[in-house]
Amino acid sequence: MSDQKPAPEPGERQQLSVRRAPKLGAFMVVGGFLGFLATLIATVSVPSDPTSQVGLGTLVAYFSLYGITAGVVVGAIIGIVLDRVSRKRARTMEAVHEVVDPAPIEGEIDDIDGADEPRTM
Repeated sequence: MSDQKPAPEPGERQQLSVRRAPKLGAFMVVGGFLGFLATLIATVSVPSDPTSQVGLGTLVAYFSLYGITAGVVVGAIIGIVLDRVSRKRARTMEAVHEVVDPAPIEGEIDDIDGADEPRTM
């Protein structure tokens, strides 16, 4: 069985935990980009063998597989650590559950009469 709490009644007060959580995807993308830049700098700064048949672009592409992967992993680890820190800084607040009728959207068709009847075209 599930341990889900029933929906609170309107007007009922509830204790909520509020925190700022980092977006792990953003940390992983930035880590991958920084890993690529580190790979590019490392590959260009090392002198290449003039007799080699492998070009600079091929070397950058090959070593980018390692650099991007390492950057994504490091970015994910940093994001997870910051997520743990944000859980410790969470604040508990009190909220009141309210039910609000949605405002009609411009251009929406109002079904005042015959709301239960199916439409025929």
